[in-house]
Amino acid sequence: MSKFMVNLTAVNLKEEHRSTPPIEVMVDTSTLLSWLPKKELENIGVAPEGKKRFIMANKQIIERDIGYVILTAEGYSTIDEVVFAEDSDMSLLGVRTIEGFGVMVDNIGHRFVTTTTLVCNLTS
Repeated sequence: MSKFMVNLTAVNLKEEHRSTPPIEVMVDTSTLLSWLPKKELENIGVAPEGKKRFIMANKQIIERDIGYVILTAEGYSTIDEVVFAEDSDMSLLGVRTIEGFGVMVDNIGHRFVTTTTLVCNLTS
């Protein structure tokens, strides 16, 4: 798979006039959550809401703060949980954000493709 980058903007849920500048992130369909620089999230007033542990590709276990923001990229938007990435971490767009956008990833065309959201109808 080739490297696919997009510009991602985070918006403070409580103060929607506060947003990050576009941040170049790698689209990573093997990562659940999106990772954005801690400094950028703090600059727009997003406070950590808790911590989560993650296992890295090298099997190292790390712990990072998480919080909630509105994420926008390529004309798509969703509310999502994000990781406060440290300076040594990559900035990533995770699969949960991709699903929230209602898109699939076209790795050859390096773009998002709008999809229909599936729903389970429990009535007969």
